[in-house]
Amino acid sequence: MSIDEAKTFIPLNIAVLTVSDTRSLADDKSGATLADRLVAAGHTLAARLIIVDDVDAIRIIVKRWIADPGIDVIVTTGGTGFTGRDVTPEAIEPLFEKRMDGFSIAFHMLSHAKIGTSTIQSRATAGVAGATYIFCLPGSPGACRDGWDGILAPQLDYRTRPCNFVEIMPRLDEHLRRPKAQGASV
Repeated sequence: MSIDEAKTFIPLNIAVLTVSDTRSLADDKSGATLADRLVAAGHTLAARLIIVDDVDAIRIIVKRWIADPGIDVIVTTGGTGFTGRDVTPEAIEPLFEKRMDGFSIAFHMLSHAKIGTSTIQSRATAGVAGATYIFCLPGSPGACRDGWDGILAPQLDYRTRPCNFVEIMPRLDEHLRRPKAQGASV
């Protein structure tokens, strides 16, 4: 992986959602970590909210952001564990048009190098919905640093070679724009 300095950086509009029953903006270290890092990288913080661990509440916010043409990427933090209140994957995965299995694998590889087998206690996940990238990270600042620094920062940078998510953004919804083939059945 390398940065092609001949290319111009393209800032994205990124929304951050913290899923927690106990945090407020004043003490949300994970959300702050993501917001600070994405702004430092040159992106725009399009929105930042905290929502309780509730499937319907999470979906309302995420669906609204997916439908918002001013939001390119959604990053969530929290609710990816195994306790009864951890419902982020259950809330968001049904919204995916395409699942990004490689994100979870890459995240667990990075995490394993730092915290060992404890990484299996995370259900980090990602996908695409409505031409919007969605990444769900665990609720610790360390996991957010690892996910941003090790995966998201390079993949959300148009200059990253050999490939990155930004360069394929114009094609994410091509299946929605393409008319049915002549004679095709449903």
